[in-house]
Formats: sequence, structure tokens, C-alpha cells
Amino acid sequence: MDAAILLQGNWRFRVEHKGIKIYSSSVKGSDVLGFKGEMEFKASMRKLISLFHDMAHYDRWVYQLAEMEVLEKFNCVEYVLRQVINTPWPLPKREVILRTGLEPAGENAVAVTMTGEPDYLPLNPRYYRVHHSRGMWVFEPTGNGMVHITFMMHLDPGRDVPPPVSNAGMFDVPFHTLNNMRNLMANPSYNPSYPAEIDEYLSIVEDTPDKL
Repeated sequence: MDAAILLQGNWRFRVEHKGIKIYSSSVKGSDVLGFKGEMEFKASMRKLISLFHDMAHYDRWVYQLAEMEVLEKFNCVEYVLRQVINTPWPLPKREVILRTGLEPAGENAVAVTMTGEPDYLPLNPRYYRVHHSRGMWVFEPTGNGMVHITFMMHLDPGRDVPPPVSNAGMFDVPFHTLNNMRNLMANPSYNPSYPAEIDEYLSIVEDTPDKL
């Protein structure tokens, strides 16, 4: 997945709240809009990457996450994950299967890519399997210990959710997820372990870590 192409996109600014900017973009072949959320705060790049490998605690920051499991781990930079997302009653919960990757995204920047793998498991009648999902996180140091965070995603929740309903509620996902992430990262008691083997695949450059 090309981070540069996805970052450029045809993004339309929609709203800013608590330092989090939300954008939307049309997606070819879909009536459901894609979203992008952006914010910047002081953080360690290694702690951010550790957050994404601390999968037992995704429910502390991923908005409306009901279940989470690792289906397969290929190495420390590629996983297949299963997530179950809460939905308003009486709609069944959404089940999303994602292949994630960790890769460079420009000078000193790192991207976490997400590509849907809807046929990875047999269908579970308890949930609605999401068939179209794609996204990316990008962490880019900007100086003085600050990191610019970008969260982009397009997810079609299914035909039982009308596109206008999906589009009206899409701002909640990036805002609450980013806000939860920022709060958790600022919590001094939260210290996830950094997978040292990542250094075999990526060069992680910390910006003035002594000031964090």
C-alpha cells in the first residue's frame, strides 16, 4: 500500500475539535465516505509502535471495540487481526478481519497499513462480516518531541446500514479513537513493551527523547 497516494487523496476538511481535525473523501465505487483524522502531540515513536503491538489493550483506545484477537503473526511487522465492533441495536455487530503491516512512510515516518481479508475465516452467524475495509496510520516526527498522527480509513459496514447513516456517524470513529490514544499515551502508568525485533526491519528515529 502506497502511503503517499493514500495521504494525498481528495480530502475535504469537515471539523476540528480538541486539536483533532477530521476530513472526508469520496471513494470510487462506494456511497460510504472515507475518513481521515489528524492530530499532533508529544510522544515517543517507540511507545507509539508499542501501543500498536499491545493488542491485549486495544479496547482502551479503539472506539467501540468489542472483541479483538490475533489470528496469525508472520513476524513482528505483519499480523492478521480479527476485530468485532459494537453497533446500535438491533444491528448485528460488525466483524472485521484485517491484515496489518508496519513500513517506512518517508523520512523518519512509519505507517501501519490495514487491508481487509474478509474471506480469511468462515462466516460467523453471530456477526456481520465487513467485506470492504482499508486504512492506514502514519506517525511522523515534526520536531521538539512532537509526532503528527494521521488515521485514514474506508470501511463499508454493509447494506443494512444506509450510507447516509454511515456517513453521518463516521466522525465519531477517528475523533474518539485519536482522543483515546492521546489520553492513553499521556498516562505515565501505561508502558507497553517495545518489540526489539522491529529494529531488524525499520530504523526508528526518536526526536529529542530526553524531553519526553
